[in-house]
Amino acid sequence: MKKFIITIIKAYKRTSGSLWPSGLLVPVSSVCKFHPSCSEYTIESINKHGVTAGLMRGAWRLLRCNPWSKGGVDLA
Repeated sequence: MKKFIITIIKAYKRTSGSLWPSGLLVPVSSVCKFHPSCSEYTIESINKHGVTAGLMRGAWRLLRCNPWSKGGVDLA
């Protein structure tokens, strides 16, 4: 199950630019507020904490990505 979820995240990461043309459906920023990116953070969290906890951590990270967030460096 872990490999399947990670494969889906990597596929999303490879195709997200072509699915969402800049600003058409989702505003695209050239600079991410967080390091590592949300998808990389989620993959690291899944590898370190397991699928359920890793996905929950990834979801929490996505919820924190908003205009009022300072961003920064997060470690899985």
